Amino acid sequence: MSEANEQQQDIDLDSIKVALQKQEKRFLRPLIEELQPYDLGQIFFRLSDIYRPHFIRMLEPKDIAQLLSELETEEQQEILTTIGPAKTSEILNRMSSDEVADLMGELEESNVQTLLRSMKRDEADKVRALLHYPEDTAGGKMTMEYVSVYDYYTVEEAIQYLRREAPTAETVYYVYVTDADDRLVGVISLRELLIAHPEKPITEAMYERIISVPTEMDQEEVARLMQRYDFLAIPVVDDENRLLGIITIDDVVDVLIEEAQEDISKLSAVGQTEMDILTHPFSSARRRIPWLILLLFIGMLTATLLSSFENTINKVAALAYFMPMIAGMTGNTGTQSLAIVIRGLSSGQLTKDKYIRILKQEGLVGVIIGTVCSILIIAMVTLLQGSLSLGLVVGASLWFTLILGTLGGTMIPLMLTLLKVDPTVASGPLITTINDVFSLLIYFGFATLFLHYLL
Repeated sequence: MSEANEQQQDIDLDSIKVALQKQEKRFLRPLIEELQPYDLGQIFFRLSDIYRPHFIRMLEPKDIAQLLSELETEEQQEILTTIGPAKTSEILNRMSSDEVADLMGELEESNVQTLLRSMKRDEADKVRALLHYPEDTAGGKMTMEYVSVYDYYTVEEAIQYLRREAPTAETVYYVYVTDADDRLVGVISLRELLIAHPEKPITEAMYERIISVPTEMDQEEVARLMQRYDFLAIPVVDDENRLLGIITIDDVVDVLIEEAQEDISKLSAVGQTEMDILTHPFSSARRRIPWLILLLFIGMLTATLLSSFENTINKVAALAYFMPMIAGMTGNTGTQSLAIVIRGLSSGQLTKDKYIRILKQEGLVGVIIGTVCSILIIAMVTLLQGSLSLGLVVGASLWFTLILGTLGGTMIPLMLTLLKVDPTVASGPLITTINDVFSLLIYFGFATLFLHYLL
């Protein structure tokens, strides 16, 4: 059993409830001081509404600040309402500026202004600056709690300054160097800073080749950049290269999870915000219905196509047996190719210069899969139905449709990308339904063309 699971099992929720009823802070404090913010959040979630207010009142402001970082907006507002205005101000001052901005971004403007007025002026100014940036950009994700020193510092002066600022910084793994106009001129890691000679000028110890991002860069591009270079943090600068903030690795992990959930929701055609399992039924239905109506009309097209082959089906009833297999296999291969292309596009590995290469690759994959599956189905149909002609028609149809499905799952997201459309809208259900139409058209087209052999 993992250490994390053992720790969760050691948390006795019943004992916590008893302590809350008796208001025994002496029992709770040693437990709370050993817990991570995530564990505090788990205790809060497991407590009923009766105990939650008592639990919050037993926490210190620094504990509540950590707890808020683990909660959704509605729960954050619930806690702030419980603790009152005075304590709210103290807690917001303890939170990082980007977390406060995220919290206030979901509130009404009047409430935001009230909370900002209750905060310390310098902390409120940081939050106001962050609220100007769109949430899904580098500016919206950055924090202003970082350590920077001027370029006239020595290594020893930088270390002394770091000691003073470290308690309030988001991360101290990097120290950024700026000139008198706050322009970013260098960066030095904590390790390099500690091993450098104390009297050495910081400009001689720092790295001048800095990778930074502008405030308007999309959060997904920032995440890819940090992933590419294995950074723990990356600086955010304005048009004049002035240092405005940093984006840390924990924020990037959140972005990657958020983007992955968004892509999965689009691929499954359930709506971007429906990855929360528990949601209002009408809200859930409203997001799904447009997709399903579109697929319903495409399905009606399939039914219309089938009706035009009614004569063929009536003469060779066995053809109907293999309809689900033909349509299902085509949809499966299309979805597999779609997943590969979406993964390549989202990771940045599949660039425009590789589009032809991926098309050739997936086309060859389709030929190989089609050949293997077609040979198997010809043998099986011939054996079970006693008709080589029927086996050849089914096998040939499957061969063409598998190639078509593979190429369709590859080409559609690439075309949408070239048209500046999010490729994840080429969702699995849509690809599958379109492939159904063409696969059945090919299948019954072959059957009609070679009907006299089947009879």
